[in-house]
Amino acid sequence: MTPESFAAALTRIVIHYLDEIASPREHLSLLRWQMEQDHRLDLRTTFPGHVTTSAIVLSPDHRQTLLIDHITVGRWLQPGGHYEPAEHFHQSAQREAEEETGISGLALHPWHAGGDLPFVIDSHDVPGKPARNEPPHIHHDLQYLFVADPASPLIAQREEVHAAQWRDAAMLQDFAPKAATRLSAMTPLV
Repeated sequence: MTPESFAAALTRIVIHYLDEIASPREHLSLLRWQMEQDHRLDLRTTFPGHVTTSAIVLSPDHRQTLLIDHITVGRWLQPGGHYEPAEHFHQSAQREAEEETGISGLALHPWHAGGDLPFVIDSHDVPGKPARNEPPHIHHDLQYLFVADPASPLIAQREEVHAAQWRDAAMLQDFAPKAATRLSAMTPLV
């Protein structure tokens, strides 16, 4: 995506998300303000925040989720990272999951109906990185659901993660509560 097509696509999905998916208390105020100000949200150097994408990878029965032990953050999280150019946002999330975990055979969850609407948009604080001269800031994380076979081999990307493992999906409540709540209302694929 070009910067212009990125901004147009982000505007479309944020409007659709707020109209169709968001809970009454989800306003995405900072994200919308940055969009109105024409901030380059596709660049990790844009502050106070920028776009990231992440993958909530589920087993077909929704009982397990693929998590990474993140080196910088020091806790288990869903795979993800800064937006990298792709035709669709979910492809950026998929690439992150594949790079960080070595998983293959990821399929976009049927909830997405083949589209690019995020399951969750979560704006959250992240600590800065003094080594990169990076202040504390916000990640506007576009979260997508994927399905994969928990028997697939995993290879953790050691530069960014200590480990990649299938864990109980209930762990999502600790760091992705919006996604956990929405998942609890869904029927598993079995």
